[in-house]
Amino acid sequence: VQLVESGGGLVEPGGSLRLSCATSGFTFRYYVMKWYRQAPGKEREYVAGVTIDGGRKSYADSVKGRFTISRDNRRQTVSLQMNSLKLEDTAVYYCKAEGHGNNDEYWGQGTQVTVSS
Repeated sequence: VQLVESGGGLVEPGGSLRLSCATSGFTFRYYVMKWYRQAPGKEREYVAGVTIDGGRKSYADSVKGRFTISRDNRRQTVSLQMNSLKLEDTAVYYCKAEGHGNNDEYWGQGTQVTVSS
C-alpha cells in the first residue's frame, strides 16, 4: 500500500496550492479519503473528507469555503485545492484512506505546506 502526497511548498498569505495524493496497493474506490494536517506542537487535525463516490464532502470549519477536496477513482488520486491560504494553514498535510465497512486505514507520509510572507 502506498499513499504519496505532493504539491506542498511555500506560499504567501492569500495564495493557493493544490495537494495531490497518489495511491496504490488497495481498492481505492472502496475507501473514504480524507486530508489531515499537523502544525508544529499541535495535534493532527481533520481537514476534509470525501465519500467513496465523491458525492459527499465535508470540511473542518477552519477551511470551509477556502479548500476543496476531490477524488478521481479512475486515477486513484485525491486532491485538495487550497485557496486564500492563511498563516495558520501552515502544517504537514497527510492523506488518509479509510475502508468503507472495514477497519482498514492507511496514511501517507505527508507534505509540508508553509504559508509565510
